[in-house]
Amino acid sequence: MEEALKNQKIEITQNAASRLKNIIANEEAGSKGIRVTIDTGGCSGMSYKITFENKQKEFDKVFESHGITIFCDVKSWIYVRGCQIDFSTDLLNGGFKVNNPNATRTCGCGISFSA
Repeated sequence: MEEALKNQKIEITQNAASRLKNIIANEEAGSKGIRVTIDTGGCSGMSYKITFENKQKEFDKVFESHGITIFCDVKSWIYVRGCQIDFSTDLLNGGFKVNNPNATRTCGCGISFSA
């Protein structure tokens, strides 16, 4: 069981990968992928932060999904392991969404959570 926890990845959907590849090609040239981190704050206690990244840091976990490299520091990975990042073009609720199996509560906007 412990080994299964250590091997949990962060993945992105094909929709998210397509959108990210488009952004990298047009606006974030030089980026090798994205960095997923957790910040304290938000209405549920913690919030997701996704930024573009061009290098791995010393204690990063590194994943690849649909051609996008995903970097995550170990402290944040504890809260987002096993999650999936999706992208929707829905007019009202569109954008990037994190489907996190570790979240025990999420806010209405889906940007913050508690675990």
